[in-house]
Amino acid sequence: MPLVAVIALATAGCARDGFYDDRNIDYVEARRSAPLALPEGRNVQRYRDAMPVPEASGTLRPSDRFDAPSPERMVSGSTVERDYVERREIGSDRWLVIGADPGVVWPQLQDFARARGLQVQGSDDARGILETDQGRLSVRQGLRAGDSEVRCDQSGRPVAACLDALEQHFSARSATASAASLAGQQIAEEDRLSLEQRSDGEWVVQIPLDIDRVWAELNHQLEADFTVEERRELLEQNPQQHDFLISYMTVSERGRGMVQIIMSPDVRQMPQEIRLVLESAGPERTVLRAINESERRFTEEDARELLERVAGLLR
Repeated sequence: MPLVAVIALATAGCARDGFYDDRNIDYVEARRSAPLALPEGRNVQRYRDAMPVPEASGTLRPSDRFDAPSPERMVSGSTVERDYVERREIGSDRWLVIGADPGVVWPQLQDFARARGLQVQGSDDARGILETDQGRLSVRQGLRAGDSEVRCDQSGRPVAACLDALEQHFSARSATASAASLAGQQIAEEDRLSLEQRSDGEWVVQIPLDIDRVWAELNHQLEADFTVEERRELLEQNPQQHDFLISYMTVSERGRGMVQIIMSPDVRQMPQEIRLVLESAGPERTVLRAINESERRFTEEDARELLERVAGLLR
């Protein structure tokens, strides 16, 4: 029994300061610290809540037809700092990308119409469309999760002055300035991309959006992310052909060991040129492919890894 008591005491000491740290004691002794203070001169438009909780107006009574809004997903892929409002264009088409879900943007778009004194002639909550006496305002799910696309068109053409005013309107608001409406939740969609392997072994990304929208978003993301020399670089972009030429260090090249490097003609790791091609597969269907433009070997695993990275920029 004395031996058991000695072992118990020794084990208790190890549990606190040795190999077996008992973290329960840390929780008991924890003290509340002061809240984090951000610099006064910061650009508030660049900061968002990691897990925003929309404010509810009125009383929400559960029913068989009520669906709780989905929480905003954390977007991975690019680490480039983004603005809350960004421009997109391809050819003569222009629109805005807002860093918030359509359910958040829709009430803000309605506020814009009221603030500008626009006469609303029709409103479609499910589709996110406001018909006014000066044109059509619309919001829909962006290509990336948590983004929305806002347009201002008149007779099918974008109105530059209206887009400028919309940009100022949304720039003055933070991503959580307005609560998501239940009607606006109908505009949003969930999964947008899927990586698939065809019967011939080729990997492709299936995107349920029209090709022009996909090209404009991918062009913006590649310009921001493919900027690392000798690793990943954007060399050319062609809006007419809907493709991009990139220089990329493939996973096969990154995985070459010292013996493989010594035994091969290439004595150092080198990137290779690959063309990212968008192909239209229908009105709302685009396929992204990776085509080798160099004489170096480009395996199925290389294609899969590259397309996974590029698809990550669009999620």
